[in-house]
Amino acid sequence: MKAHTWRRLGAIAAAGTVSALALAGCAPASSGGADGDAAPSDEPVTLTITTFGTFGYDDLYKEYEDAHPNVTIEATNIDTGGNARTDLFTKLGAGSGVSDIVAIEEGWLGAVMEVSDQFADLRDFGIEDRKADWVDWKYAAGTDAAGRVIGYGTDIGPTGLCYSTKAFEAAGLPTDREEVASLLEGDWAHYFEVGQEYTDETGKAWFDHSGFVWNSIVNQQAEGYYTKDGELNVEGNDELRENFDLLAEAVKGGQSAAQAAWDWNGGKSFIDDTFATFVCPGWMLGVVQGAIEGAGGDAASGWDFADVFPGGAGNWGGAWLSIPESSQHKEAAAELADWLTQPEQQVKQSAAAGNFPSTVEAQQTLADEATPNEFFNGSPTGAILASRAEGVVAQFKGPDDSVIQENVFGPALQKLDRGELDADGAWDEALKLMTELDVK
Repeated sequence: MKAHTWRRLGAIAAAGTVSALALAGCAPASSGGADGDAAPSDEPVTLTITTFGTFGYDDLYKEYEDAHPNVTIEATNIDTGGNARTDLFTKLGAGSGVSDIVAIEEGWLGAVMEVSDQFADLRDFGIEDRKADWVDWKYAAGTDAAGRVIGYGTDIGPTGLCYSTKAFEAAGLPTDREEVASLLEGDWAHYFEVGQEYTDETGKAWFDHSGFVWNSIVNQQAEGYYTKDGELNVEGNDELRENFDLLAEAVKGGQSAAQAAWDWNGGKSFIDDTFATFVCPGWMLGVVQGAIEGAGGDAASGWDFADVFPGGAGNWGGAWLSIPESSQHKEAAAELADWLTQPEQQVKQSAAAGNFPSTVEAQQTLADEATPNEFFNGSPTGAILASRAEGVVAQFKGPDDSVIQENVFGPALQKLDRGELDADGAWDEALKLMTELDVK
């Protein structure tokens, strides 16, 4: 990789450290012998793995260690995907400290593809035999331009809507999830129209903050921050600007609670109905539950999950497990990553974290079982996510996609939420930040 590319990625990582999402965690260094060969299956081996957010792997690690007494798993989980990006690229740049297995998030997969030669080609470990396990676009997304496969697919991010039954009831809105789905079926303009009625009636916000809503809107476009050919697609993009103005009008009407991303007043805002609705890709269900429980709440807090999303199908997030070339235990790491992403384990992961599998068999299992999620008022979250996944195809993500979302539009939308900028000012602020960060 060229030195100037490393410098640009390093600058972006540094910019991330001053954002609300960038207090990076630390992963342990990869362990093993100097020859780089995997330990034989019956010899003791310690495998390090770094994930982020709510992955739901803790019980699976224990299960794997019980079945493989020679394997010890040392796991690090970083709080957010943005921080995990900073952590990974900092360590890749330093040439040390990268785990044997690292979770790669959809929003920065494009950046990883620029250095894909630093990750093992999983075809060497038989991943091609499993190609049909995954939805086709998930497997394809983990494949670089040279045909090297660098990621075992974990989850995808079909999105439904979480809502507070207490807030809806207080506003005279239906609380039954099927009735809520009927009420909110339609485009984003309709969602904001109902939101304005709610805000006018209650004096409270409709959604938590603009950043997550904006990300959801962008993800539904045929082309987002990048064209399908990999060109930047923000400045001069009339469709994006029209949607930005639509969101800004809702903010002007008081619909945003101007929350800090990933904090929500320590989770209390979910309990006191500071806002009524929340965008929920499958993996976010675990985040919501964790936030509520962290603030002392429980299932009685009244949140539910409906089979509806403004604008139709959309994908937000999803991850892959990759093995850096620096790992001293590639074969053993591949065995673990392969096992963690098998359909049976993906079903267990979904039960633990609420996320939605990328393997076809696991998706079908969740759709058929329709297991009630007691924390979300008995909502069959897996079956609903299977419904929301229909028609989902992940958008092309360029190398700086997550940077644009978090460090370009993130700060601009925070100022919009706080009333410090209007729509024109916030848009111009985003374009200025793109230039300052040398987004490519």
